[in-house]
Amino acid sequence: MGGRSCFPPTTTRARCHRKLSSIRRDEPNHETVMVIGPADLRSVARGNPQGSPIEETHVYDVIARSTWRFPVLFVVGLPTSPPFVTEIPLYVNRLNSEESVIPFEYNHFDFCVADDNDDAPVENLGQVVFGERIRSSPYKIQFAADKNCSDVCTKKYAKGNEADKNKLSVLTRGMLLNYQHHWIMDNMPVTWCYPVEGGENYCSTGFPMGCYVDKKGQPKDACLISEAYSEKDTFYIFNHVDLTIHYHNGQGEDWGKNINGKIGRVVDVRVFPRSVQHSAGKGCGNTAPPMAIPGDLKLSKDLEIKYTYSVKFIINNSKKWSSRWDYILESKPHTNIQWFSIFNSLVIVLFLSGMVAMIMLRTLHKDIARYNQLDSGEDAQEEFGWKLVHGDVFRPPRKGMLLAVFLGSGTQVFLMALVTLVFACLGFLSPANRGSLATCALVLYVCLGTPAGYVSARLYKSFGGEKWKSNVLLTAMLCPAILFSVCFVLNVMLWAVGSSAAVPFLILLALLALWFGISVPLTFIGAYFGFRKRPLEFPVRTNQIPRQIPEQSFYTQPIPGIIMGGILPFGCIFIQLFFILNSIWSSQVYYMFGFLFLVFIILLITCSETTILLCYFHLCAEDYHWWWRSFLTSGSTALYLFIYCVHYFFTKLDIKGGISTFLYFGYTFMFVFLFFLLTGTIGFMACFWFVRKIYSVVKVD
Repeated sequence: MGGRSCFPPTTTRARCHRKLSSIRRDEPNHETVMVIGPADLRSVARGNPQGSPIEETHVYDVIARSTWRFPVLFVVGLPTSPPFVTEIPLYVNRLNSEESVIPFEYNHFDFCVADDNDDAPVENLGQVVFGERIRSSPYKIQFAADKNCSDVCTKKYAKGNEADKNKLSVLTRGMLLNYQHHWIMDNMPVTWCYPVEGGENYCSTGFPMGCYVDKKGQPKDACLISEAYSEKDTFYIFNHVDLTIHYHNGQGEDWGKNINGKIGRVVDVRVFPRSVQHSAGKGCGNTAPPMAIPGDLKLSKDLEIKYTYSVKFIINNSKKWSSRWDYILESKPHTNIQWFSIFNSLVIVLFLSGMVAMIMLRTLHKDIARYNQLDSGEDAQEEFGWKLVHGDVFRPPRKGMLLAVFLGSGTQVFLMALVTLVFACLGFLSPANRGSLATCALVLYVCLGTPAGYVSARLYKSFGGEKWKSNVLLTAMLCPAILFSVCFVLNVMLWAVGSSAAVPFLILLALLALWFGISVPLTFIGAYFGFRKRPLEFPVRTNQIPRQIPEQSFYTQPIPGIIMGGILPFGCIFIQLFFILNSIWSSQVYYMFGFLFLVFIILLITCSETTILLCYFHLCAEDYHWWWRSFLTSGSTALYLFIYCVHYFFTKLDIKGGISTFLYFGYTFMFVFLFFLLTGTIGFMACFWFVRKIYSVVKVD
């Protein structure tokens, strides 16, 4: 590379990748495959345990259909059979960029498109909502058949033609913002592997559509991969791809017995994009000059861009089908950072647990023993600390309905996150099953309206509330309406720019149907059972006249206490948060659900213990307004999450444009709001249990 720094900089592209058992569980080494053909070939798919010979003339009749769960056997024709080989479909997905939040469908750019998209896989709800658009491609690939510089199509741009200039402008803008292709073959991402700093190899699930050399002659992004891309103020479109497909031919495996290496399983697909000017007459070789487009789009003559591809098949029996994702996940391991994060979080948890244990076992035990020994009226006047506020500690909070609504919605989010993480850890929601994580989360959120309604109604009734109709409607409508409104505004902006991330109108109607047809009725059912229950019984009676709260010190005042409460929980998650944001905004595969589940449990414990500690200090200071404070203390973790997202935006991303910036912070707001409900509910429930517990063991006249 002539001494140039590696592309891309490790500060923006270095990501964590390692083996994960969930991938192995999602793509197990099953020895069964769907086969249509003669009966004796079904024994081939099962490994032919009887060892009966297979007639060669029947081999080409095998047809396998791809699923995400089972391996596919691709079959090559034999000399005695017609020249027939099975076709491996190549699909194209949306293009996105780290410099723009706005993704675009493949046909938004003037690329070669397939004649018919009927064979394209149907996207699930999660894929559609998050902007994936998988389409058939015009690239025809047949198993074990190498190709060299095969034509796909030729795009012509006439000099002076305004429509052609607009098409070129869209192409060059995509290259300027470093938009990335995302191709899929046999349910595997087609990867682009290149060296990075430290001599390691990084495999990205996307590859650039082209690159740009600025007016100063400084190559940007992918132009660093070759010194041929060096002309000032010039775009280089990657109109040629070299595809290398590794496959296992069955030797040494039960499923490959007695077939003489005539079938195979795809275990690795890699691409290397290049810019090639075919009119130079040098074919697609490395010596061919690049396809250059002037930066000002002023053409001296008509421009032709010819798209070509080469395919090479390589036998690789050292890699099994069940572990074919590993080279992607291992390309940039950050396991040590993960374990450091877990260790750091565990230290915080142990510290907090020690503090809580000291309070529970020593201070509280002494307080309770001392309070229970005060029998005389004279001694009773010497009461101090948290027992003094026993007549006010369960006084209903202000804005109790809003608090109950937030707690109901927070319970819904908590159960959704917990169940989703459990399913992910069990291997049901791996990256191999695209869109499954988002689909699972959406469906669970809709179906968990009953717990939300029940918790909100039960607490609101315990607060002495009587407007049960308003409580039910707000629980079913308020938080989902906030999220849907923000999502709709963002969707309108995506519609306006023609982005593939814009949710189609019919899908929006389907989401509204899920909300009003399933979630709202389930919330009503939960609220019905909640209001039928008796109010929660508090261990002490509430005085009619509120007690005056003495002047508080700085650290026991509401705002400082709330702000301090979110520091420790955020400290437990911020490293894991870095990888989550990478997966969202940098199109990286996120697979570390085991780590994430462990961090979620640590967050649960930390929020609970932090809120209990601060609540105890406030009660000792004779401040009995703990209802909202307990919710906001742990909920303030969301404030630090937002600050970190702002820091990530300015230091890790290179997003350009007002619309992309607005979209980033719009999505961030939705994420932060859900996190606020989650952490606030955790802290409140822990504090509620703590307060009821300590006052239930104190003798009060």
